[in-house]
Amino acid sequence: MATETDHSLGEAVAARIERRWATLSIVIVGVLVGMAAYIGIHQATMPQGRVETADPKTLHLSGEFIESNLGSELVADGSVTVRAIGQQYSFTPQCIVVPAETPITFRATSADVVHGFLIEGTNINTMLVPGYVTDLPVRFKAPGDHVMPCQEFCGIGHQGMWGKVKVVDKSTFGDMAAAKRRLTCVD
Repeated sequence: MATETDHSLGEAVAARIERRWATLSIVIVGVLVGMAAYIGIHQATMPQGRVETADPKTLHLSGEFIESNLGSELVADGSVTVRAIGQQYSFTPQCIVVPAETPITFRATSADVVHGFLIEGTNINTMLVPGYVTDLPVRFKAPGDHVMPCQEFCGIGHQGMWGKVKVVDKSTFGDMAAAKRRLTCVD
């Protein structure tokens, strides 16, 4: 049977271990809070290098995001620029065609409310904010189809807001681009 001294010694060891774990937990929480504060202050003092704006009321009337300018465009340097608009409750164009193994820049904005711009199977996941142009560089490794849902709640028809990105091989895209200035997979 354990004596009172053994019991006191066990309590002292347990208390010491608990203090160590409590101290370690407090240190971890402190480090995480410090990191969050540093990143927050750094982001506030170092904003994006370039912020582009677009008037959501006149997107369809003039400028970069008029309807005839939406879709994929082969640029002279061999890269591709894709222009798109999110609006309740659709993406325009609904289906985007892009080449594999090519530098691609998605330029998108919103015409009305905040929308999500997510391309499943990739690391593209951002918000389309009315009045601002989102500029996303990407490169797709292989041909295939990717679903593009809106992942920001944008209203009562949000669940039906889907688009598609169709990745084709470079030569197929080149043939398509030779036949038409702006490409979408919905004609």
